[in-house]
Amino acid sequence: MAATAKKRRIGILGGTFNPPHLGHLVIADQVATQLGLDQVLFMPDAEPPHVDRKITIPAKDRVAMVKAAIADNPRFSLELTEVERGGRSYSYETMRQLTQQHPENQYYFIIGGDMVAYLPKWYRINDLVKLVQFVGVCRQGYTHESPYPVLWVDVPQIGISSTMVREQVRRGQSVRYLVPTLVDLYIKENLLYRG
Repeated sequence: MAATAKKRRIGILGGTFNPPHLGHLVIADQVATQLGLDQVLFMPDAEPPHVDRKITIPAKDRVAMVKAAIADNPRFSLELTEVERGGRSYSYETMRQLTQQHPENQYYFIIGGDMVAYLPKWYRINDLVKLVQFVGVCRQGYTHESPYPVLWVDVPQIGISSTMVREQVRRGQSVRYLVPTLVDLYIKENLLYRG
């Protein structure tokens, strides 16, 4: 009887990444370390179903910034399935495609603790939980209960948001130490978020 091959443990950190910031990197690194993940895929969405399109910059810029943000960590990679597909991004469709293409992988879908409460509203959530293991990043003030299986990971709280970064740039304030240096340079060189 042949031994069953061990599945690769792959984290998925999806988002708009408008722009990616140090909080995203801390979450990915901490989850990968605590759960022993082989890799974390940063997956920018093409058109998020829940975000105002007026404040989202083109996917090509967000992809370039994610590439810059993760360049120095060999455990981090870029996953372009949603960007290449275009249109609204639904996690179920993406994860169905990835699990079919890579049955050797076991996926850990990383979400903020605040998003766990919204899981019942996610598109085809009952099918999605059969494809991935959800990982909830603990955030102070949010419940740790869910009708769906969620692994909880404690991550140091980094008070940075993409909204904060965009607003700082719009006001002409520094975002040094909020985003990786290469992301800061990309924002400046491409005159992003200037309003």
